[in-house]
Amino acid sequence: MTDRGKGMMVLAMNTIAFTVCFACWTMNGVLVTYLIDQRIFNWDKAQMGWLIGVPILSGSILRLPLGVLTDRYGGRIVYTVLLLVAAVPMYLMSYANSYQQFLWGSLGFGLAGTAFAVGIAYTSVWFPKERQGTALGIFGMGNAGSALTSMGAPLVLRALTNGGTNPEGWRTLPKLYAASLVVMAVLFLFLTFPRKVEHNLEHTLMQRLAPLKSLRVWRFGLYYFVVFGAFVALAQWLIPYYVNVYSMSVATAGMMAAIFSLPSGVIRALGGWMSDRWGGRAVMYWVFGVCLLCLVLLCVPRMDIRSPGEGVMADRAGTVTAVAPNEVTVGDRRYVLAAKPASTPAEADEELLIWPTLSSWQEPVVTVGQQVAKKQLLARGVTHIYFQANVWVFTFLVFAVGIAMGIGKAGVYKLIPDYFPRDVGVVGGIVGVIGGLGGFFCPIIFGYLLRATGIWTTTWFFLAAATLVSLTWLHLVVQHILRREAPQVMRHIEPVPGGQFGKDMEATYG
Repeated sequence: MTDRGKGMMVLAMNTIAFTVCFACWTMNGVLVTYLIDQRIFNWDKAQMGWLIGVPILSGSILRLPLGVLTDRYGGRIVYTVLLLVAAVPMYLMSYANSYQQFLWGSLGFGLAGTAFAVGIAYTSVWFPKERQGTALGIFGMGNAGSALTSMGAPLVLRALTNGGTNPEGWRTLPKLYAASLVVMAVLFLFLTFPRKVEHNLEHTLMQRLAPLKSLRVWRFGLYYFVVFGAFVALAQWLIPYYVNVYSMSVATAGMMAAIFSLPSGVIRALGGWMSDRWGGRAVMYWVFGVCLLCLVLLCVPRMDIRSPGEGVMADRAGTVTAVAPNEVTVGDRRYVLAAKPASTPAEADEELLIWPTLSSWQEPVVTVGQQVAKKQLLARGVTHIYFQANVWVFTFLVFAVGIAMGIGKAGVYKLIPDYFPRDVGVVGGIVGVIGGLGGFFCPIIFGYLLRATGIWTTTWFFLAAATLVSLTWLHLVVQHILRREAPQVMRHIEPVPGGQFGKDMEATYG
């Protein structure tokens, strides 16, 4: 088989293995939600956030050493061993009976998440620089594994528990995931080929870690925190979100969450091509812009609020002689009141309402025969604000965020081989660590914000703030590059006096 053929085979197996690992890595999003929803375990929202986040933690902090090992020993052997080792705690999860046991088991099978660092380094050595963005984008399609779990795991749980009549049937699910890891390890060992980064073989550990001194590495890590860490967190958090906010079953919520995670994983290949075509930095500008817009719109919670509105006050003293729903009479002076609508938007909730609606009316607060003074309140004002947060509008915005994140993940990893061609494993590892830590911390932060405020949309407030910081830093870097590479453009908004451009403008426009 030619080198090109071997490269394509390695890319295919890397992508399939990453899909399996990602499906296993995000299992808790479905399993923990199911166990809580069925009252098999009584864990609060913060504990749920920890259980969802802990696998992401171990899969993140171990990415750097796994990236170094891949550069040193090659992706074939490291990937195979990784799959087999991750299968053990995954299998043991089936025997967990307490929160602590779930925590330790989750920490162990989270090792599957390190597959990303291994796959990135192993894929990059098989493709030239001009094709690495596309190749790594295709490999990144393995993120779709989270969608497979979101869609498939609830259905498997329903079958294993006989529709809930045999709740202990959930214990077979981790065993099935463990078996998939073992089968994948065997296939990977026999269908891939060895290749290492030859020029890195003699490097010491400190030499391998030298790129970590660069601020650029940590900036890439922040970008990845937003586009990958938040993606991993939302792929799991959206399931309890749909269950609680929209009263869906776990199975239906999993399907809806897959609308976010599946396209995001698949479109990563397009993100790689776009990054090769226009550059990673230009792609990231658009990614952060789209994410920020959608996240700000998602921040508005579902609401049904009644607030004091404009009332009606007496303009003279007198005796109330008549009171009706639409008017109050004081002496011979009639005060017309705004009538209450026959029905409110909340009472017609089946309608698709995109924007918040507002209605106002006035209600009498006086009775016939009552003496009123000048400026006394005759009718109080009521303002009703209703925002439906329609599930399909919500899902569309989440879908758009997922698409942008999918493209952004490829954009970040296009930048790494451009700036660190000899240290893809190490730099990709630390960027993956930071991004993965986003997947760990975000569900925990979501849980504590929810517990503190009782508002589910605090999720989007946090992500919007993180995206704004990333976009601002990216913009400042671009401004710095322009000042360095094109100082004349940066210093002069108007044409340079005496310059040819100025003369041309004067000749054209006087």
